[in-house]
Amino acid sequence: MSQESSQFTVPVAHRQTSVPLPDLLHSGNAGVVVERVGQLRAEFRSEGRRFARELAEYINTHYVGVAGVFLYEETFGTEDRLHWLIHLESFDAYEKLIGMGSQDEGWRDIIMCHRISEERGGGSWERMFIDGSLQETVLIPSSFGMYGTADKKPETVVEVDGAKVERFLVPTAAHQSGQAEEDVLNSANCGLLMHRTGELKYEFRAEGRQFARALAEGWNKSLAGHATIYLYEEAFGLSDRIHWFIHLRSVTDYYHLMGLRARVDEAARMIFTKQWISDEKGGGGWERMFVQSTLKDMALTPQHWGMHATQTPR
Repeated sequence: MSQESSQFTVPVAHRQTSVPLPDLLHSGNAGVVVERVGQLRAEFRSEGRRFARELAEYINTHYVGVAGVFLYEETFGTEDRLHWLIHLESFDAYEKLIGMGSQDEGWRDIIMCHRISEERGGGSWERMFIDGSLQETVLIPSSFGMYGTADKKPETVVEVDGAKVERFLVPTAAHQSGQAEEDVLNSANCGLLMHRTGELKYEFRAEGRQFARALAEGWNKSLAGHATIYLYEEAFGLSDRIHWFIHLRSVTDYYHLMGLRARVDEAARMIFTKQWISDEKGGGGWERMFVQSTLKDMALTPQHWGMHATQTPR
């Protein structure tokens, strides 16, 4: 068998659901992205994945326009650690999801269902995961002026419905990219999602965000057709930790990301060599903005049946 004919292509995440792609919420059009991570026990790796996919599909089909969920696996990292990417229309949608626990019988049936055979001790989903391993990170698309980083009132601070207290309107991440529609990648159609995090020093929080957006915009221009990059803020958690979602068409497109840094490209070079910090603050480039050793990458692959030799649904 030739190498070409034996090559396997990982199905993209929107193939996990029966909901049509135009109706799905994803990293580009969602107002909030919740990344839920859980570590499966090795003995229940197949049952756990079936539970995770069933839970995601129930939300996708019963809460269209409110929430959309895709399941990802760590491409390289810890085996059997699952990542749900829960895309919400807004924080208002989160309140609707909270009601599922007491009002949605279909949801309760999935949660309460006994999924482990009696021969293996019986039980539901809570036996599948290592205690304390389920954690969530709440992300919202980055926008100028968030968290006090503007020196004047942003246009996104407005009155809504006559309310006396103004609120911040958060544009979706798709507004960060000027790529042609056929080139845009997101959590629904990418072959690999690289999640990069970095913690900014407080004194450079504004400059760091300017660099982070410039980097994303520059890469979106240079890597169109291979990658789409969005910047997010952590809503609840560590202050000034920012998140890039680097959507690649496939894992091999990582070479294009490497090539952008290696080739002599004046626009890319300027972003990394520019003196982003004013002389009043001591001057310097992007390397002064981040707390040392906090820049980390995690590669995620859309989950598909049979991945890591797990059993497929019967």
